[in-house]
Amino acid sequence: MPLKNASRQVITVALMSRRSGLIVIQTQQRRTSMTAKANAIDLYMRGIRDGKPQEALDRNIGAQYKQHSTGVADGKEGFMAFFGPFLERNPKRDMQVVRALQDGRKVFVHVYQNLNDGAAQWVTTDFFDSDENGKIIEHWDVIGEHCINPAGHSNIDGETDITDLDKTAANKAAVAEFVQNCLINQNNAQLLDYIDADQFVSHHPLAATGLKGYQDALTQSQLKYDTIELMVGEGNFVAILSRASANGTPQCQCDVFRLADGKIVEHWANAEPVPPESEWANSGKF
Repeated sequence: MPLKNASRQVITVALMSRRSGLIVIQTQQRRTSMTAKANAIDLYMRGIRDGKPQEALDRNIGAQYKQHSTGVADGKEGFMAFFGPFLERNPKRDMQVVRALQDGRKVFVHVYQNLNDGAAQWVTTDFFDSDENGKIIEHWDVIGEHCINPAGHSNIDGETDITDLDKTAANKAAVAEFVQNCLINQNNAQLLDYIDADQFVSHHPLAATGLKGYQDALTQSQLKYDTIELMVGEGNFVAILSRASANGTPQCQCDVFRLADGKIVEHWANAEPVPPESEWANSGKF
């Protein structure tokens, strides 16, 4: 989702899978969460990629719509006020939703975005809440530049297939413990309790190869985690939204983890500074 600054305006539209191309619903779950994922995707495909924002709002948004992308006001009116001019300024919109998770009424999407033939390339991590009918009622996002890290990985490539649906709860618990003990409490001695060092791949923008590269990236960024605000898990993937700071600057942080046999084997990170409150068009990032 976009920021108010024209150079940082991005959107989320299509769900892609490495194996099977365009997907609308990736896994069969109960109807409410399935509908929530479909509505979140359709909001961007129809409303932004296809340039039909009012039609998408009528189809996909609930009675209320609370916005945390700080440059966009709450409600359908705020959405239209932003995206009307956005569509005019950005006639070429190539979007790929590389990962999408659903967890009850919550949805997460992980998106590569290319505007105007590469004039801007972004990675967006979006979280949504929905009502009892699966209509979208709240949205959070973190926006970062698309990049290649020192290990040669981009901050969006890697594994995409969702497996181990029966392990969702256990994987969410493992990630929560990892974040609390190793990131919030900064206890590096426990890293190997949660990470499989032999398989681990980090897509953190600053990370070199392996676990050591990830540790060095955290040190280099001076990243300090405060609290987990949101968590969405589906099978072997877990995404979190956290309050954090980097070099003393408040930051909205998203981390995505892939787990195998109970341990983290792959990680993606996306970060965005929290702007001054005077620049917010809504109640803020969280």
